[in-house]
Amino acid sequence: MSKEVLLLIIEALSIYMLVLGAHALRGRYGLAAFYALMGGLTAIMSWVTDAGVCVRAGSVTFMVGSTVFYTSLLLGVFVVYVFDGPRATRIAISTVAGVSVMVPLIALVLHIQMRITGHPMSSYVPIPDLRINTASVMATVADLIFLAMSWEFLGKPRLRLHLWVRAFFTLLGVMWLDVILFATGAFAGTPGYVNIMIGTFTSRLVISLFACPVLYVYLSWQKKKKGVLFENRPVLAILKEVTEIRIELNLAQQEIENRKRAEAEKEVAIKKLEATLIRMQRLEGILPVCSACKKIRVEPVLPGEQPRWLSLEDYLYEETPVQFSHGLCEDCIKRLYPEQREKP
Repeated sequence: MSKEVLLLIIEALSIYMLVLGAHALRGRYGLAAFYALMGGLTAIMSWVTDAGVCVRAGSVTFMVGSTVFYTSLLLGVFVVYVFDGPRATRIAISTVAGVSVMVPLIALVLHIQMRITGHPMSSYVPIPDLRINTASVMATVADLIFLAMSWEFLGKPRLRLHLWVRAFFTLLGVMWLDVILFATGAFAGTPGYVNIMIGTFTSRLVISLFACPVLYVYLSWQKKKKGVLFENRPVLAILKEVTEIRIELNLAQQEIENRKRAEAEKEVAIKKLEATLIRMQRLEGILPVCSACKKIRVEPVLPGEQPRWLSLEDYLYEETPVQFSHGLCEDCIKRLYPEQREKP
């Protein structure tokens, strides 16, 4: 193994560990430092890619920008999506996209400034290529969105894929999608387009095989440490706030149901109070009594009801909590059962 390849491996592992370590500290320091690191790595990736720094290993050429820094960005977005959700991932993608746009613009402004002031062009600031940088920005954003979508698709319960299989094919799919999008956007129509595609496909396969164990170990460690289950989100959760909207709709529906229930209980309570008030007015006022049969006239409580005539017993039973027990008074006993008169 040549020194260049060994140095590339050490550099890649160091950057991968740096990104995953920054993410692992989110519980203590939040994600702000992680986002800042992602932005810095994006800037370095743009400069290294424009400079064309590469390492050869046999017949395979590894671009340092994609092998080290682009892959570290993928790992960073990967873990932040898995553990922190779509909202945090959209911030990470916006950070990477924003820096990817700003870096070549800053480099272009610096070269224009040097030309205007008559200073020699700095070899430390590569001259940006508009086509390559545009293809890089567009491909990077598409890759990061596709990463979240493929992770959710491969995580469907019916597929029953092991974690390392799901992680590897998600990573490899993003790598190869980047080859198609970036190479086509940057080199389509040039003589070396086909060779670039074939060589990059091979190098990205090797990178995926190298980076996947690191990703798998981190996913397993964080899953065990945090005690979380990987959430099965909708495939398009990264593009639309489907999860958040669903939760908000459920909460709104529950609130509506609670208000309906409260209104119904309020109406029942009002009706009971009105009925109680009417009964109190009856008990405290003048009772209309039939002069012949002695029944009591009961006025209607609800609209549409007709007045009723109740016996005293029925009236007290309805209007008061009084309960009756039956018997006979002395006069009635003498009248109804004369044989039961007191014996001398």
